[in-house]
Amino acid sequence: MKHLNLILLFLLPFIACSNDKANDPPTGDVMLTCLPEKVEANATKEEYTLNITCNGEWTAYASDDCTSWVAIKVNGALNKQGTVIVTVHANNGQELRNGSVVIKSGTKRITIPITQEAPMSVSKSEIYAHSTGETLILSIVATQDWNVKSNDSWMKAEKTDSKTVAVTTEPNDNKTSRKGTLEVTSGTEKITVSVIQESAEDRDINTPEGYRLVWHDEFNEGTTLGSDWTHEVQGPGWVNNELQTYVNGSADNKRVTELVDGKLNINCFKGSDGKIYSGRVYAKVSKGWLYGYFEARIQLPKGKGTWPAFWMMPVNNNFSTNPWPGCGEIDIMEEVGVDANIVSSSIHTQVYNHTIGTQKTASRNIGTAESEFHVYACEWTPEYLKFFVDGTELMTFANEGTGKSVWPFTYAFYPILNLAWGGDWGGYKGVDETALPVTMKIDYIRVFQKQ
Repeated sequence: MKHLNLILLFLLPFIACSNDKANDPPTGDVMLTCLPEKVEANATKEEYTLNITCNGEWTAYASDDCTSWVAIKVNGALNKQGTVIVTVHANNGQELRNGSVVIKSGTKRITIPITQEAPMSVSKSEIYAHSTGETLILSIVATQDWNVKSNDSWMKAEKTDSKTVAVTTEPNDNKTSRKGTLEVTSGTEKITVSVIQESAEDRDINTPEGYRLVWHDEFNEGTTLGSDWTHEVQGPGWVNNELQTYVNGSADNKRVTELVDGKLNINCFKGSDGKIYSGRVYAKVSKGWLYGYFEARIQLPKGKGTWPAFWMMPVNNNFSTNPWPGCGEIDIMEEVGVDANIVSSSIHTQVYNHTIGTQKTASRNIGTAESEFHVYACEWTPEYLKFFVDGTELMTFANEGTGKSVWPFTYAFYPILNLAWGGDWGGYKGVDETALPVTMKIDYIRVFQKQ
C-alpha cells in the first residue's frame, strides 16, 4: 500500500496537467480568424477594431517595425470572441508607412497588415501678395482627393489639377495690409494657409531681385507704434554701461518713441528727475525671420554721447544656455556721435567678437549720416551676411562651414532700433549733455525674403 501511495503521488502532477490541457484544442485544430484582414489608416490619429474568433486562448501584439506608432489593447483573450483595439498615431512624416499586428494562439499566427497614409502637405503655410493683385501657385501633396476654399471675398482659390492651387488676389488700394485664409481639406485633414496682401504703399517699394516683401512699417498711420513693436524697459547700466533709462513709450510727459510726419522718432532727453530717457524697440520680437533682406532708411542724431543702432538678435533665445556672443548678433548699422558720420556694420559670434578683439566689422565715413537719410541694409542667406549703405556693399561675412562657434546664424532673428546714451563705445570720450534732446529718425523698415 505504501508503494501504491508513492506511485500515485508521483503521477498526480501529470494527471493534473493532462486535465488542464484537455480544454485546449490540439495544435492542428486551432481555429483563429480576424476581421478585417488589413488596416488602411488615415494620416491622423485614429482607432481601429479587429474582431477575433478563436477556440482557445489568444493574444495580439504590434510588430517590431511599428511599435513606435501603433498601440494594441486586447479584449476577451480567454473568450471565443474578442477584439483588438489598434491605435494608429498621427503620421507626421513625409511618407506612407507600413507595419502589422500579429494575432497568436498556440503556434498559429495571423498577420494583419497596417498601412498608414502620408499626411497632406501644402508648399507654404503663409503667402504674400503684392497690392496690385496677382496669382500665386501652391503645391499640394495628398494621398486622397482634396479640396480648397477661400474664406475671404478679395481672393479666390482654384484647384488647377491634382497637385496645384492657383490663388488670385484682387488689388488692395487701402493704406493698410490685409490678411485672409485658405482651407485645404482631404478627408479628416485640414490645413489653413494665411494670405497676406500688402497695402498700396508697396507699389513704391524697390524690392531686391529674387525677393518678396514680407513685412514693413512705413510709419504713416497714427502717432504711436503698432502691435508689431515691443518697447524695452531697463534702467541705466543694463548693458555696455550705458547711461540711459529705456521706458515703454513715455517718461516725464514726453514720448521716447512717436510717429511724426511719416517717420518714427526715437527721442533721447534728460528728464526733470535728472535721468536720461530713450527708446529701444523690437519688431516681431517673438517671431522674427530666418534669412532675408533687411533695410531701414535712417537719419542719425548729432551729439557727443549718442549711440544709435539698427541691429538684430535671436528670437526667444535662452541666454543661460546659449549666451552672448555664442548666440550671435547682427549689427546692420551703428554710429557714435563723437565720431560723427562714421557708420559701421559688424557681426559677433563665439569666435569673432569685440571682447577678444576679433569682431568682423567695417566702417565708412559717409559725410551726411547726421544731416540726411541713408538706407542701411543686410542680406542674410545660409551662405553669407552682406551689409550695404545706400546700396553699396560695406562688408561680407561668409559662412566658413566650421560650426556654430563661427556661424550661429541658423535660427530666426528680430530687428532692433535704439538710441543709447554713453556707454563703453558711445561714451568712450565722454558725453555732452548740452546736446540733449536728440532724435533718431526712421523713415521706414522693410523685410524681404526670397520668393
